[in-house]
Amino acid sequence: MNFLDLVNKRYSVRSYLPQPVEREKLDRILECARLAPSAVNFQPWRFYVIESEAAKAALRPCYHREWFAEAPLYIVVCADEAASWKRSSDGHDHADIDAAIAAEHICLAATEQGLGCCWVCNFDVPACREALQLPDNLRPVVLLPIGYAADKPTQKKRKPLSEIVIYR
Repeated sequence: MNFLDLVNKRYSVRSYLPQPVEREKLDRILECARLAPSAVNFQPWRFYVIESEAAKAALRPCYHREWFAEAPLYIVVCADEAASWKRSSDGHDHADIDAAIAAEHICLAATEQGLGCCWVCNFDVPACREALQLPDNLRPVVLLPIGYAADKPTQKKRKPLSEIVIYR
């Protein structure tokens, strides 16, 4: 499948089948995340794979949605703020940007493997930190529920290029 087809196929899945994700597929997804670009190649990310029932139960209170609880596994993408590049001109920390790039690699790789996922950013960060017992330098950026979709994609609503591209 070409890249445009892959991007068009990816959507935010909010209903999952009770079917486990094969280890080979998960490993491929994580390898795609590992290969994501980052500022100055610092790779300031950590990926927590949450698949045991106990770990999933501990994470679910961070985001109270019934569909979220259906997912057979979660990947929590964390930014390592102690290892990220900071731009010298203004001190801007690229940890979030790097983590977001890796997270989207996960989403696209999941789609390529016939799986679905959804970006979850509106979650209880302190509760997530506690559930994962994160060290101070790691900040959870996004929760990615992953599994086989039980729903169907809806029509994507996107602005036309004429509204978002500026040529100079």
